[in-house]
Amino acid sequence: MRSEAATIDIDTMRAAAAEACRLMKVLANPDRLLLLCQLAEGERCPSDLEAALGIVQPTLSQQLGVLRDEGLVATRREGKHIHYRLSSERARAVMQMLYSQFCQPSIA
Repeated sequence: MRSEAATIDIDTMRAAAAEACRLMKVLANPDRLLLLCQLAEGERCPSDLEAALGIVQPTLSQQLGVLRDEGLVATRREGKHIHYRLSSERARAVMQMLYSQFCQPSIA
């Protein structure tokens, strides 16, 4: 018999699974993933992101909007310029894991 303390709260697990799936759906888009990779390194303005990644302005704006709506990035205005930064610690942790698995130079 299981003790009460060891019982897993299935409602809590379902909520956590739904939240994880939502994050993974956002990360499943290559443009958004590239944007998050850049923002994990530090704050960037859209023109810097466009130049670094080659994502054209309409797509860039759309994908940054999705990331902002999902609470993964935040903005800061400086004059006419808007700067984006990664604001989700969960997304940062996932990006670090993805980087370690897929972006580390291979040692031959």
